[in-house]
Parts: sequence; structure tokens; C-alpha cells
Amino acid sequence: MPNDPTAEPRPLHIELDRDRGVAMRWSDGLAREVSIAILRRNSPSADQRELRAELARNPLAVLPSSAASGSGPLRIDALEPVGHYALRIRFSDGHDTGIYTWRTLRELCESHGKPLADG
Repeated sequence: MPNDPTAEPRPLHIELDRDRGVAMRWSDGLAREVSIAILRRNSPSADQRELRAELARNPLAVLPSSAASGSGPLRIDALEPVGHYALRIRFSDGHDTGIYTWRTLRELCESHGKPLADG
């Protein structure tokens, strides 16, 4: 039901800029761009969840280098759909194990996304 007020918003349009991030337009009109750094830092993968938990316990923890590939600035190499509910994002540092559900992406858009210009 497209007009169901209880339905969660769905992405209508997803645009990748490999050097900047992902722009998303949602069924309820929200339009935001989320940067590569935010996407990578908030990866839902098990290793990143553990890293965030460690940082919460110990803010002085030494972080692993995100430029492990040595190939320059972090980029997005690919977006891959996972069913009808998520995306897998492949980063230039080799990280590709996080499954970003629509809910996760929506939360990142709301909390960290920059508004998109109309048109």
C-alpha cells in the first residue's frame, strides 16, 4: 500500500559518487547525501560494531588505518543490491562485509546526511 502511513520510507533513487558518497531520495520526500567517511565509520559489519564498542569503552583506543590499501583517499568501488532490503558497499580499502539495510541508511541520512538540492 503506497499510502500506508505506518509503512517505513523506501529509497526511490540512489546515486553513487565514488569520491563523495551516496545520495538518496526517499518515498516520503527526504533527500540527503551521506559521505563516504560516515558510511565507512558506521558500517554495520561485525568488526566495525566491535570497533565502535571498543571506542565507547576506551576513547583512547588506537584505530586501524582506513587507508590500508595505500591507494589514496577512501572511495566507494561499488554498490550492490542485497535483495529488496539493503545495499552492500565495497570500499577502496577492501571493506565490503557490511549490509546496509534501508533502515540503517535512513538513520544515517537523518543523523549525518547533507540535504540535496532540488532538481
